[in-house]
Amino acid sequence: MTCVIGCDHAGLRLAYEVIDLLSNMDNVDKIVEIIPQDSTKVDYPDFAALVCKEVANKQDHFGILICGSGIGMSICANKISGIRAALCVNEYMARYARLHNDANVLCLGERLMGFGIARDVVNIFLNTKFEAGRHKLRVDKVNALL
Repeated sequence: MTCVIGCDHAGLRLAYEVIDLLSNMDNVDKIVEIIPQDSTKVDYPDFAALVCKEVANKQDHFGILICGSGIGMSICANKISGIRAALCVNEYMARYARLHNDANVLCLGERLMGFGIARDVVNIFLNTKFEAGRHKLRVDKVNALL
């Protein structure tokens, strides 16, 4: 799979940690980094849009967006057609974002979690398959909203 990771200045430290994690995952073939050069303030909508345009409607692409809280990135990501972004702060949310919602973008908040929980959330998100079945009809209805 391809993982496209983006962040703003408030998520840069966690983004570096997640990039390191992704580079050691067997199921990640390619990592695309869309991150600021340094901690100079930038606007999160710009990075969310770039990441989501890379991920939208591609079966083997997943996005990871990081800002201070994850909220801004999540709001922006869900404005892009073909994106189902989920702000996950624990393993349960990550698992069910994939199982029931077929989320293709994971949003994280650097100010909300340490790297240990972020690592677990990313691992579960990227290693959980969409359950389909009764959930497929619902996801199709979500996709039709845009």
